[in-house]
Amino acid sequence: DSWGIFTFLCAALCNLPALPALNCSEELGAGQSIQQTYDLTRYLEHQLRTLAGTYLNYLGPPFNEPDFNPPRLARAERVPSATVDLDLWRGLTDNARLAANYRAYSRLLCYLRVLDGQVGTAELRHRLAHFCASLQGLVLSIGGVMSSLGYPLPAGPAGPPAPPGAPAAPNDFLKKMDDFWLLKELQTWLWRSAKDFNRLKKKVPPAVVTLRLEARGF
Repeated sequence: DSWGIFTFLCAALCNLPALPALNCSEELGAGQSIQQTYDLTRYLEHQLRTLAGTYLNYLGPPFNEPDFNPPRLARAERVPSATVDLDLWRGLTDNARLAANYRAYSRLLCYLRVLDGQVGTAELRHRLAHFCASLQGLVLSIGGVMSSLGYPLPAGPAGPPAPPGAPAAPNDFLKKMDDFWLLKELQTWLWRSAKDFNRLKKKVPPAVVTLRLEARGF
């Protein structure tokens, strides 16, 4: 009867952990790693929009004015530039693009940590520290994608020591200009990285969940 069937099923479920024959495993392959990295880049894009607005207001005019678009100074070349021709960028191998992303975010993270130690308000320091933690997660996530695809991490240190080796800005305006370009390049890197990982995840199949029945004593 139905009560007997229910009792049997309960007994079977209670004893299921004791049956080594059934083994469930999840293969966390490159597909899932790429998806997680893509999601993180989009999250960082959202974070940066708020952080950049707050930080530019902290810098004051003209940096917080919507139409402020200064030429890139020679000093700003210290910051890794994302202004590469899109066709040239897409022509690179997946390995080359991943390595470029890994190196760039490692360096950008060093510069951001310098900012974190220089700002004068506790709220902005808190936001910068939170963003730095998220960006560190992105660097590690990109490294995980490279490993899952069989690519080696870029040789040498991930980025320059903090503070960067270039001399400090000679005046307050140029220091603010450095900060402005840091945020501007970071926005461009995240925008392009999101597109990179969106394309890459279409090339790599998602993770597969498999059930294996191991014959032990049957």
